[in-house]
Amino acid sequence: MTVAVFTFVLLLGNVLKEILGLLVNRQATLFMVVQAIGLLIPYVLIFALPMGMLTATLLTFGRFSADNELTAVRASGISLLSLIMPLLILSVLLAAVCAVVNLQLAPKCRLAYKQLIFKSAFDRIDLLLPERTFIKQFAPYTLFFGRVRGNEVRNIYVYETEKWGSNVISFTQARSGELTVDRTNKMIHLLLRDAWYTTTHEGERQPFFSGEVPLELGVQEKEAKQPGLGDLTFAELCEKRRELKSSGMITTPVDVQIHSQIAFSFACIGFTLIGIPLGIRAHRRETSVGIALSLILVVVYYSFLILGQSLETKPQLYPYLIVWAPNFIFQALGILMLRKVNRGA
Repeated sequence: MTVAVFTFVLLLGNVLKEILGLLVNRQATLFMVVQAIGLLIPYVLIFALPMGMLTATLLTFGRFSADNELTAVRASGISLLSLIMPLLILSVLLAAVCAVVNLQLAPKCRLAYKQLIFKSAFDRIDLLLPERTFIKQFAPYTLFFGRVRGNEVRNIYVYETEKWGSNVISFTQARSGELTVDRTNKMIHLLLRDAWYTTTHEGERQPFFSGEVPLELGVQEKEAKQPGLGDLTFAELCEKRRELKSSGMITTPVDVQIHSQIAFSFACIGFTLIGIPLGIRAHRRETSVGIALSLILVVVYYSFLILGQSLETKPQLYPYLIVWAPNFIFQALGILMLRKVNRGA
């Protein structure tokens, strides 16, 4: 039940953010929405399974302790270790499920979801052409929009670069412009107003006012940019690491992603080990207390993952080892607390 609740909550955020807008604007069919939600489920299960296991453990053993059932079990001659053994086995099985989801299923589904949204959102200018971002998918042009509101754009910068190169050969700046989308021909028509066109001749910039400037941009049917590291499976990440290493490039960002996928697969075990003694010591029947404790532990756990990913460009700090820290801490603390609880301390 807790996995279902967390899955619903995490899905709701993504649905409200992207899918619902497409459905309301009639840019997506109901079948596409169902398909998108189905592709999101494996991705949110990465987080929902460990969170659900932790919350269920805290709620169960909090009630178990509050109703003095632990005392009754001990009086019957059953040790705490024997009592929790099925739960520990379940956590190991869920860790194996998480490993399959984290390493293979979730990255593929996440990438397929992004491609689905891109294809269905062709008419949404705010998705196709985001503001305050250098857009390089319309070679040889690099675009920058300060503000995008429907078809109206403001503070536009258009850089034209050499083919197969990065040298800027012309630069156009406009205060405002208008965008229209041609779905049939897969084109975006951009009309720049109050535009200044600047070229470089013999090292000197030569600007002149050109008024209205039309610009046609071809849109590829599939997403032009390469998938991010978070969208790669474990095998693809290993292949990416070999490519970077053979080219003499830094591999730390890939290492962090690889270790994050593996380390987070063991979250269910760590959450279970620490959740059992915390639930017993909390000695509360209230559901709110168990949920509050689980949220605090989840925040602590994810803080290490976020810290490791934020340091992925600093190999001297070994950020790929930081993502393993919460597993070791939670499991060690859980074992120590279980020993104390088992002795009745």
